[in-house]
Amino acid sequence: MMGKFFRKSADESKPKSMEQALIYKEKEEFKDVHWVLKNASAKQFYEFSFKMQEFPNIKIQNIGNLEETGLSFENDTISGIPLKNNMYHLDVRFYHTHDQNQIEIKKIQLFVNADPKDLWRNIPSDTNAAFYKSEEDSYKGSFSDKKIVVVSKRGRSHAHEGKFREDDFAVNTLPNGWNIISVSDGAGSASAAREGSRLATTMINHFFNSQEILNQIENNINVLYINQFPDKEQLKTKQDTINILSESVLHVYHTLEKKAAENALSVNDLHTTLIFTLLKKFSFGYVILSFGVGDCPINLINTDFSEVKLLNRMDVGEFGGGTRFITMKEIFNDKMASRFQITCVEDFSYLVLMTDGIYDPKFTTENKLEDVESWKALFEDLAGNNDDRTKADFINDEKIDEELLIWSDFWSRGNHDDRTLAIIY
Repeated sequence: MMGKFFRKSADESKPKSMEQALIYKEKEEFKDVHWVLKNASAKQFYEFSFKMQEFPNIKIQNIGNLEETGLSFENDTISGIPLKNNMYHLDVRFYHTHDQNQIEIKKIQLFVNADPKDLWRNIPSDTNAAFYKSEEDSYKGSFSDKKIVVVSKRGRSHAHEGKFREDDFAVNTLPNGWNIISVSDGAGSASAAREGSRLATTMINHFFNSQEILNQIENNINVLYINQFPDKEQLKTKQDTINILSESVLHVYHTLEKKAAENALSVNDLHTTLIFTLLKKFSFGYVILSFGVGDCPINLINTDFSEVKLLNRMDVGEFGGGTRFITMKEIFNDKMASRFQITCVEDFSYLVLMTDGIYDPKFTTENKLEDVESWKALFEDLAGNNDDRTKADFINDEKIDEELLIWSDFWSRGNHDDRTLAIIY
């Protein structure tokens, strides 16, 4: 009887040893697998998932030393935004499902790259200098029966050297239900470009803040879109409207010329681009009068996002010398009329104005400015589909100006110019 008892115990202990051997084998296989975690970047969202399908009996309990990285671990995934660059040595604490009391450790490494933004200095501009300008600016409000948000931010290249923001913008509500938005980009090589851009936007908006001028424009609009006048009369009316718009731009040029003389400067020292849209909603739709000199685009996106129109002529040159400025007398020639557009649409989803600090990194080339897919990609980016996970919410838009300003600080290698973006929505 004793012999039978011992034989039974030996039989029972055999599968138990086999089970322990299998547990040991599976643990060792898990320890031996070589995991190379993809590199993270400081201040950018990171995610890495451990492929545990090959180890159905192994469970990761937690990751030791992970808290110092700023990341968290859940559902076999490390995720979050790393705080700073470093090489981190992490402990993967795991157990076998058939031996849950025995915690084992597997060593792994995570390298976090430095945030390239941190390599750039952010030196304040001199508040005592002539024509001082704040390093960023923003605006939100109504624009006809739509809304508008505008942000303008000093570029990293200027911040690195303590220079000024050269971009500027101005938004105004005008008489008779008209609204105007103007955007300018001062030339970095011009010593007082920051004042040139400020004056250009301020003065163009001021020119149209006139009941008399707006009445003239409105009478012309009636001829073009309401009264059924012959083509010849319509052509003359369109030319009359462009003449009024030309006067506004010439007024800006003369103002800049005067400013230069008063400050012992050349008008070239105030070099700046200028774009603007003058808009009003009529019973038959929105009338948009637009103008551009320089390399800043104005784009109109239709209601179902199936078509995008460029509302101004772009001055872009193959060798970078193609940009024109409002301060150049040679632009006031017989081709000036081609810089103005009169557009009428029943409705639209977005009207967008931007400087090249946005246009260059997000569109790269001029031919993408009327490409619907490129614009969809931009608005997906604005919705949070980007490395920084920054989002500008156009639905719950209580903080849209703050959000868009944060978004505009995006990183793009080689693109560190001032950034100004205006969106009517």
